[in-house]
Amino acid sequence: MSAPHSNTKIMNRYDLTCRLVAKLKHEEAVIGGIGNTNFDLWAAGQRPQNFYMLGSMGLACPIALGVALAQPQRPVFALEGDGSLLMQLGCLTTIATLAPKNLAIIVMDNGIYQITGSQPTSARQADIVAIAAGCGIGASHWAADEEDFERLIALALESPGPVLIAAKIDDKPGVGATRRDPAQIRERFMQGLGVRQPI
Repeated sequence: MSAPHSNTKIMNRYDLTCRLVAKLKHEEAVIGGIGNTNFDLWAAGQRPQNFYMLGSMGLACPIALGVALAQPQRPVFALEGDGSLLMQLGCLTTIATLAPKNLAIIVMDNGIYQITGSQPTSARQADIVAIAAGCGIGASHWAADEEDFERLIALALESPGPVLIAAKIDDKPGVGATRRDPAQIRERFMQGLGVRQPI
């Protein structure tokens, strides 16, 4: 486990998301949590292997877990905000127990429920990386800066997981806006994973 988050640089979610997407070369699946997390994923480059969660907090990790178990040869990333992860902390123990080697969780932590009015989350006091490690995800790390974030992404792509990478981010709003068509998002994602053919 890396140094406490007090030693990490405050970064930008869209910049980090672009850095992640730039490293995806083999149809890796990416599950974007609700709100600004998936707005930035959408703006960073729409891929058929991206799934954009709409309307329900905390489901990026459980959905990513399902994809990782169903397709164990495909690397899977869950992109989640600190507030959404706090809504479903129990998923971390399930992920640790099932231990999918192809799953990486990226937590964008700005200490607020940004999309609903910037109310503070308990992540201002809680250490998400320490929580994940305590749940059994031993490979849990704070990204110290952008270069370290890229190093940790490369590690997640090369080494067996599960892995959790947390980054302290600013409170800038997401870039762009996801097209809110759940059926289209689902169909495109299923086609991107090769489990459904275009009609």
